[in-house]
Amino acid sequence: MNVQLGTRTRKQPPFRAEHIGSLLRPAALLEQRARFARSEISQSDLTAAENTAISEAIALQQRLGLRFVTDGEFRRRSYHSFFYQQLGDLSIDTLAGTDAKGAQGGGGRGAQPVAVIRSRVHWTHPINVDDFNFLKNKTTLLPKITIPGPCALHFRGGNAAVLAHAYRDVDQFWNDTVEAFSKELSALAQAGCRYVQIDETAFAKFGDPDVQTALAARGDDWSKLIDVYIVITNRVLRAAPKSLHIGMHLCRGNRGGHWHAEGSYEEVAERLFNALEIPFYFLEYDSPRAGNFTPLRFVPKHKSIVLGLISSKTSTLEDKATLRVRIEDACRHVSLDRLAVSPQCGFASVDTGNPVTPQVQEAKLRLVVELARDIWGEA
Repeated sequence: MNVQLGTRTRKQPPFRAEHIGSLLRPAALLEQRARFARSEISQSDLTAAENTAISEAIALQQRLGLRFVTDGEFRRRSYHSFFYQQLGDLSIDTLAGTDAKGAQGGGGRGAQPVAVIRSRVHWTHPINVDDFNFLKNKTTLLPKITIPGPCALHFRGGNAAVLAHAYRDVDQFWNDTVEAFSKELSALAQAGCRYVQIDETAFAKFGDPDVQTALAARGDDWSKLIDVYIVITNRVLRAAPKSLHIGMHLCRGNRGGHWHAEGSYEEVAERLFNALEIPFYFLEYDSPRAGNFTPLRFVPKHKSIVLGLISSKTSTLEDKATLRVRIEDACRHVSLDRLAVSPQCGFASVDTGNPVTPQVQEAKLRLVVELARDIWGEA
């Protein structure tokens, strides 16, 4: 079949041209953050620097022709640490000296972050509402807020991390987590937010034999864990305000050009696309590590897929003709009208960013927009 222009304009997310959220932090912002860490500037000075950098990121997204904006996640050190630290004495980080095979020099398998849970999970205040309001007041485009998934903390430590310090009951941990995420989503909706992306990378990693082995070593059956995570995520989704358009991003790790897992979606696809009550998915598909498109045969007709075909990890600019062929291949399993395109992940899941330049980042985002316009007639 030939890829042809779509006929229906999308009024709501996901849009035909998407990006995952994080952008390369400007050097000036990183310098100010380092100065803040050394107590050389105040919090207000740092916030002013963040505001300037975010305004420039908004201008970039507007100039490229995207129909939504993110703040580039410029106020965060990493995509998950900022959020979870607001919920208690909780951390998810990579331990020094624990890079796994091939990680040195970029492009290899990096070490999985490790969770430490020293308090109960407890929501005390809106975490992302100020970020949403800043975007809302700076642009007429739709703000997209990105948050980590409700299972991210558990995935990095399992029941052992849950029970090590703060909990005697894993069910209580899950109840606290669901309550915290539900309150945050409600606060965002009350502020007027309409677009939220959940970054839950665990599902894409379950198909990796190395990950399965590591989970078994800590006492987790990876297949049973999928079912637990689906139940928890669905509890959050069912409690979320209906005004929110919520999509889920999945990838296999994205830290300074490194990755955490490899393997097809095949082993998780049927449950991922059917039992999980997410209406649209952002899927990593930029390299052979993700497998082919055949798992998409399980996607029900009421759901959409954003194909992450463009790599945020490398400087090579993808060929548009090749990308069109790949989209045509995906159409064998999901109709063109239910597809969109994006990079496979953000450009800076941690503040130090991936090994690409701002010029490459802009070129790749422009390619996403141009490809979407060529295929669907709109971004």
